[in-house]
Amino acid sequence: MIEDAPHPALPFNPLHAVLDKGLLKQCVHCGLCLDACPTYRLLGHEADSPRGRIFQVRQVYEGRISPDDRDFRTHIYACLDCRACQTACPSGVQYGQIVEAARAVAEPPRPAERTVARLVLGTVFTRKPLLEVLGFGARLYQRSGLQALVRRSGLLDAALPALGMIERQLAPVHGSLVRRPLPTVQPAIGARRLRVGLIEGCVMPQLFSDTNWATIRVLAVNGCEVVVPPAQGCCGALHAHTGDPDSARALARRNVDAFEPLDLDVIAVNAAGCGSALKEYGHLLAGDPAYAARAAAFAARVRDVSEVLASLDLLPPTQAVPLTVTYQDACHLAHGQGVRLQPRKVLGSIPGLKLVEMQESDTCCGSAGIYNLTHPDIAEPILKAKMQSIRATGAHTVVASNPGCSMQIAAGAQRYGPEDLQVVHVVELLDRAYGGAAAWRRARQRQTKRDANAP
Repeated sequence: MIEDAPHPALPFNPLHAVLDKGLLKQCVHCGLCLDACPTYRLLGHEADSPRGRIFQVRQVYEGRISPDDRDFRTHIYACLDCRACQTACPSGVQYGQIVEAARAVAEPPRPAERTVARLVLGTVFTRKPLLEVLGFGARLYQRSGLQALVRRSGLLDAALPALGMIERQLAPVHGSLVRRPLPTVQPAIGARRLRVGLIEGCVMPQLFSDTNWATIRVLAVNGCEVVVPPAQGCCGALHAHTGDPDSARALARRNVDAFEPLDLDVIAVNAAGCGSALKEYGHLLAGDPAYAARAAAFAARVRDVSEVLASLDLLPPTQAVPLTVTYQDACHLAHGQGVRLQPRKVLGSIPGLKLVEMQESDTCCGSAGIYNLTHPDIAEPILKAKMQSIRATGAHTVVASNPGCSMQIAAGAQRYGPEDLQVVHVVELLDRAYGGAAAWRRARQRQTKRDANAP
């Protein structure tokens, strides 16, 4: 046990301003988290385990070491922040809050982390016009055939290995070259059961627009009026994970302002990492008198789209989807939000679909936000193990509920097989069972006629 005896402190300890020591005291160092931790299992180093990192954070809190200590920063940023230790912990330690508070006072030790976290996340992801440019560029890069040419040539890997590594993570993007914006309001098909606000996301509309459209369709078909406020933006999850809470708070305030006036029953999100961050807005803005209560009210309405669908008496799908699939539990859905059964319940409603569970489906795939870019030496063996688990199921379709997981697994399939692996979201399969966009258009036409004939 760590002693609470006084110790000479540093002149100013920034950790005191962002972390309650009570969170650290909840950890009894029992070690039940060790086997759940991907970095400890891979590296076998106590300092790279959850309890080891908590010990180090407490050392910083008590002034025994500086947050600028190189070893401390290295071990704190080597964490995937996957929250698997929270699931394993019998004491209910909120490890995610601890590691993110530590990163708020400790600079990333690797240049790649500082570049991506501060330049890309802090500049591009906080500005919608820049995101649009980046998304269009990614779609043009693929649609023009340039990506295939670059990959065949191998020149990028030879000349700029770091950029080549980033390029290999770009999975096939969805949608047309010119992005079709989502409707601001999509009426329910039939009687309205819920008024649902939809989190559009930042990566999702640029790289996974088909998933967003499928989300709108399956919600509306099941009696949900869907509202997509244009003023919303990035949720701030990646900023919080990479030690930039100020940007995360600014983004959170913007989203609270965008959704608050809409009189919503629920706020739905189809990206697990975003959902986990959105549900923590009450904690993130707890110190802001103008937003604390409003953020807590916002967070209380947030639900993963699978939670929303599983809570409804779903319209029975009419078309069989004859696929054998396996399900990847996104870390921030299974561990961060405790959502496991609902996606499987939705999959179980799809005729013709066979679900084969993979071993350790809730073990991280190595994506972890930008971790696969900043720590490829650790992320790659974690990904390799995940792909082995996928291959063992015999399934050639993986259902994933987070864009990071989808891109990581798609990239893993190209390196480790099976090369024909498809990665889809649960709402895309349900949408397919409802007949997709064509059936949706017919349903809207019938709805329009009914509305016109109504007294």
